[in-house]
Amino acid sequence: MRLSQYVSIAGACSKRAANRLISAGKVCVNGVLADNHTVINGSESITLGGQLITLPDHFSYVIYNKPVGIDCNYRSQDPASLINHLDLPKRLFPVGRLDKDSHGLLLLTDDGGLCHRLLSPEFHYRKTYHVSVRPHFNKPDIDVQFCRLMEQGVDIGQAVTLPCRVQLLGANRFEIVLTQGLNRQIRKMSRALGYHVIDLQRVEISGCKLGELPEGKWRSLSDKEVELLVN
Repeated sequence: MRLSQYVSIAGACSKRAANRLISAGKVCVNGVLADNHTVINGSESITLGGQLITLPDHFSYVIYNKPVGIDCNYRSQDPASLINHLDLPKRLFPVGRLDKDSHGLLLLTDDGGLCHRLLSPEFHYRKTYHVSVRPHFNKPDIDVQFCRLMEQGVDIGQAVTLPCRVQLLGANRFEIVLTQGLNRQIRKMSRALGYHVIDLQRVEISGCKLGELPEGKWRSLSDKEVELLVN
């Protein structure tokens, strides 16, 4: 993980403030002055202003049902910021992002190691979404052929997406399971095939399901759910 993320998860300050402190020469890794490009694995000795900082001994894991319109940033001056809409007993950080115009399951934790694994493409964590689309340019409603094209991988400009699993849920509605996390990936995939996403909800991350959790509410993960994520 990046050094600024470690400093933030350790509770010393926000990630933005951590970047400023690193740039100011206040942070050392194993006794050596660090910079903002420093990446660590968590086993190093990290000091801030000469004081050792460490990650928590006990980690927290929370699922939040994010509504549309909430931004996953932590800028308190932004009325749409997650920090102004989520009342948690301790500071936790979102694992990845869920677009402001998307909704559903957002995982938050102070476990930096898990965060790194979930965001790393080499671990292939599954993320499941329910998506509704509107056809463009007199396109027909989506069908099995649409699902096959999505599954094979779609050229979205900067990349061809990895194979995934897609199944129809109803009229112009489908479920997609990704192990990839490109920026606005599902929207770009759909647009490349001639469809506009009108609703996108994440419902599961690697066995941890949104279920009946009301929109705007959060809950702690069960021990079984944590085990699914960390093992």
